[in-house]
Amino acid sequence: MKILVTGGAGFIGSAVVRHIINNTQDSVVNVDKLTYAGNLESLVSVETNERYTFEQVDICDRAELDRVFNEHQPDAVMHLAAESHVDRSITGPADFIQTNIVGTYTLLEATRAYWNEQSADKKNAFRFHHISTDEVYGDLPHPDEQEGELPLFTEQTPYAPSSPYSSSKASSDHLVRAWLRTYGLPTIVTNCSNNYGPYHFPEKLIPLVILNALEGKDLPIYGKGDQIRDWLYVEDHARALYKVVTEGVVGETYNIGGYNEKQNIEVVQTICSILDTLVPKESKYQEQIIYVTDRPGHDRRYAIDSSKMKRELGWTPLETFETGLEKTIEWYLSNQEWSQNVQDGSYKRERLGVIKGEGKQ
Repeated sequence: MKILVTGGAGFIGSAVVRHIINNTQDSVVNVDKLTYAGNLESLVSVETNERYTFEQVDICDRAELDRVFNEHQPDAVMHLAAESHVDRSITGPADFIQTNIVGTYTLLEATRAYWNEQSADKKNAFRFHHISTDEVYGDLPHPDEQEGELPLFTEQTPYAPSSPYSSSKASSDHLVRAWLRTYGLPTIVTNCSNNYGPYHFPEKLIPLVILNALEGKDLPIYGKGDQIRDWLYVEDHARALYKVVTEGVVGETYNIGGYNEKQNIEVVQTICSILDTLVPKESKYQEQIIYVTDRPGHDRRYAIDSSKMKRELGWTPLETFETGLEKTIEWYLSNQEWSQNVQDGSYKRERLGVIKGEGKQ
């Protein structure tokens, strides 16, 4: 099978690409615009594999998408390309509207045109897998607001997005479902909880805290740090996504979570504790924690019910939060040069020049 992965140089996308190349016999066509968060260094381990091809293409560019589909003839699409940082969406929402909504629309139309030209057998086997977020559901009751058992997000939870980012992703989810209902395009949607792990861009909470701690910088916490997130190790997520694209049912939605609800302050304190053991210094890393003004419209709690994934597709996460976090911290300690390279863009420029020179563009 040949899978076209959009956003394959991003954090989750690169984990999906590595998983497919390293653990299956399938081929990957990686379509990525290479924005600030797209890093070819995350794909060094697979970039010379004959089953891997890279295309630097913007999903808003219909002509280039048509070329990619016609040239590579994929059997499935896994759509991960997206602007995803909430803070950036608050200060500059236009990019999120363009990429997450217009880009998804353009990709759907290019996919539909390609799909309509296929044989009946290939049309029946084809899948368009749209990867989304639990943030489209808004937030859930917090333990300090409600006693007893607290609800989880299920596949039936109504949408109530809070930020420009989550609103743009909610819109893209609706577009994908409409293209199934209206045009018959065989689509599947997944909504995941917060991912973490190796190769995470340093502006996100866990890598930011690790790197700031090591550099002696402040560790900023929004509000009281009592916001709760469900944390999912990125390699567990990659396994789940491959399960969905190969075994999921057309028209279905699958929620993917790690069953690891943690307050943000707990996450930061745990990172500090692990660093105290691995990279000890005179003072405790927790002394670098500071509290800053909360983000506008900050959702207080997310938590996913992944029982459908377990029941119907046999998937469960392999990593606990503790084992996954230890692996993540050890990876960043061993790859501090990677973090510097992806922030200044030097490796991206170098590798893109090599790939273009080899004719793999």
